[in-house]
Amino acid sequence: MSKIDTVNWGIIGVGDVTEVKSGPAFYKIEHSNVVAVMRRDASKAADYAVRHGIGKWYDDASELIDDPDINAIYIATPPDSHASYAMAAMQAGKPVYVEKPMARTYTECVDMLRVSQQTGMPLWVAYYRRALPAFLKAKELIESGKIGWPVEVRVTLHWPAKEKSQSKQEMNWRVSPKVAGAGYFFDLASHQFDYLDFVFGQVTGITGNASNLGGLYAAEDTVTACWLHASGITGKGSWSFIADEDDETDEIEITGDKGSILLSCFEKPDALKLKNDGGETVFRFENPQHISQHLVQQVVDELRGVGECVSTGVSAACTSWVLEKVVKDYYAEQAG
Repeated sequence: MSKIDTVNWGIIGVGDVTEVKSGPAFYKIEHSNVVAVMRRDASKAADYAVRHGIGKWYDDASELIDDPDINAIYIATPPDSHASYAMAAMQAGKPVYVEKPMARTYTECVDMLRVSQQTGMPLWVAYYRRALPAFLKAKELIESGKIGWPVEVRVTLHWPAKEKSQSKQEMNWRVSPKVAGAGYFFDLASHQFDYLDFVFGQVTGITGNASNLGGLYAAEDTVTACWLHASGITGKGSWSFIADEDDETDEIEITGDKGSILLSCFEKPDALKLKNDGGETVFRFENPQHISQHLVQQVVDELRGVGECVSTGVSAACTSWVLEKVVKDYYAEQAG
């Protein structure tokens, strides 16, 4: 596609994720502007537009997609509509940046990639840790040999269940497989696996077990997995979303033959700890106020022909393949 001088965005789905985390980045970045927003609740769409100084709002996604003043689309809805909205936008000749996970299923991801290829429209996914300073520093330390030859990565995410005090109606869509594809594992582990793909290459093989031990909702709440990256690095992980508060853990530990790196994916994504023969060093960084802004900047730069975004639909689809492999037996049993 041809270069775009000024990227005029339309945002489909202006819920909580777009209030601070992402939305303002699209109109604060130079050569980038938000022309219109869409939400099915017209009053909430109008309210968002007024509060953020955006000129137009819609309650119908097709009207936003067809708006001639818009030349790129950001999709920030839950995953059950990612594929349909993304394909419609690309078929309308508009590049797409979509929230993670890319879609509910790997098959939906493949469909999105097919339409991207057919239309020539770029497709990016909001795995913004690929552009955050602590995660880039960890990658740099590994590549410069600060921990020697990396041999293993260990992921641990143990969080207590807030759903214990909620009714079924109050529960987050992230624990509804019909909407999210699975449970919190898809929503949160997707960031971790995508980052590890960025550092060590694609996961070429993975085995895992998923179960529901808490009985709070239909989705899995406990997961374990072992995997192998294309670079030869092995990985193992444990995810629990019904853990005791005293066991709350959020760690990615990368072990080499001469040291290790420890960082947090969610609780403290602005720091990392390096251990090697030089002792222990803690690095701290400042993240942008709108935490996805660095990645959005890359998207804008690529559309303008002055840069390249590191999180593509192709890489994001690989992450969805990994996630689906881990939980497939659990959902096969549920369906049976």
